[in-house]
Amino acid sequence: MSSDRVTAAVAAYVAAAAELAELDCGAFTHAELLELLGALEAVAWRLPALEHRIIARLQREASAVELGAKSLKAVLTERLRISGKDAARRLAEAKELGPRQSFSGEALAPQLAQTAAARAAGTIGPEHVEIIRGFADKLPAWVDPITREQAETTLVDVATGLGPDELRKASAKLTTCIDQDGPAPDDRERARTRGVYFGPQGPDGMSRISGWATPELRATMEPVNAKLAAPGMCNPEDEQPCTSGTPSQAQIDADTRNVGQRHHDALIAVGRSALSSGELGQHNGLPVTVIVSTTVQDLEKAAGSGVSAGGTLLPMADLIRMASHAVHYLVVFDKHTNEALYCGRSKRIAPKAHRIVLHSRDRGCTKPGCTVPGYGTQVHHVNGWATGAHTNIDEEVFACGADNRLAEEGWTVTIRNGVVEWIPPPEIDVGQARINYFHHPERLLTPNDDDT
Repeated sequence: MSSDRVTAAVAAYVAAAAELAELDCGAFTHAELLELLGALEAVAWRLPALEHRIIARLQREASAVELGAKSLKAVLTERLRISGKDAARRLAEAKELGPRQSFSGEALAPQLAQTAAARAAGTIGPEHVEIIRGFADKLPAWVDPITREQAETTLVDVATGLGPDELRKASAKLTTCIDQDGPAPDDRERARTRGVYFGPQGPDGMSRISGWATPELRATMEPVNAKLAAPGMCNPEDEQPCTSGTPSQAQIDADTRNVGQRHHDALIAVGRSALSSGELGQHNGLPVTVIVSTTVQDLEKAAGSGVSAGGTLLPMADLIRMASHAVHYLVVFDKHTNEALYCGRSKRIAPKAHRIVLHSRDRGCTKPGCTVPGYGTQVHHVNGWATGAHTNIDEEVFACGADNRLAEEGWTVTIRNGVVEWIPPPEIDVGQARINYFHHPERLLTPNDDDT
């Protein structure tokens, strides 16, 4: 199919969607409305099949750098204005449901060919696809290709005409039928599954932890918890918490924490000990420690919060308590001017003071769409070190490693009124955002005309 026909088909679809959007639903009966709703859903279910083919080709052929981003995931998040999580899902779906090619260029069917065909026909929806993909991903490695294909056929048949809840039940039952004894201990499977994840901060600042621990991690934490999570140990409610030796009987008797709370406080003690030991060395030019920025106004009234270099919001009470335990880097700036420290240097490596101020000003990678926090960034010289520019704080910005390299591909990075802007090369400029607000959401709530 020629590109002209595709363009015409898309235009026709857009026109039809516009016409449907203006539809007066008052003329339909309730039964007709449900029929219309079902037809619209079927159309919506079919469209991702085309998306899978588009993304699959981009995955095979495209250069993310030439498209103006550090990865194809970043291309999708910036161009489609979707989240990184949604972009990752679409890439993974396209990899399993999109067409493939052999090394010799021969066309191959999708990994989940029957699921892809059902999605293209509009007989199954996104929830069905998610369940079938999850089933296939969790099948043990020893399951042969024929059994896998037969299982996929069964689930696609179940999904056609039934809802996700029934399919989920059938999927769980089919998993049991295939692997009746359950998963055997397998080092590769454990290595693939392991992980500890911190969820987003809630309104109260708390974060949910989830994941799977290997036997090694569990065995390692057992003696740590036996010591540091024992009653009376590392209790933040004590005036002088016991962090070594043996707690007094009074501390043990006064400890009202449950087991989970004691394990939590033991982790803080382990992390605090590691940070204060000095054995972690340096990371991106600074000793490994906690870096927090706040305003002098909030410090004076002991209210508000600081922001860590990892993006964590720290209520002022927690920040003051942390400062009493160890020497961390605290960057204080004026809320009204956000005036940065100027200390020019003729060295290639940005000095320690510069990095601390950049943690305060930028908080993370300044490339729009990037979520890498300050701890994971490098210092980018906007005027180009190779051309003789000095290492001055007003000529430096934070960028993650990939975006730091991308900046050399025709991008213009500027600092205007203390705000970093990334201007793309003309050939890939589609009006995308110039400023990264991810690390500074407060700017979206109290916009400054000079920052746009």
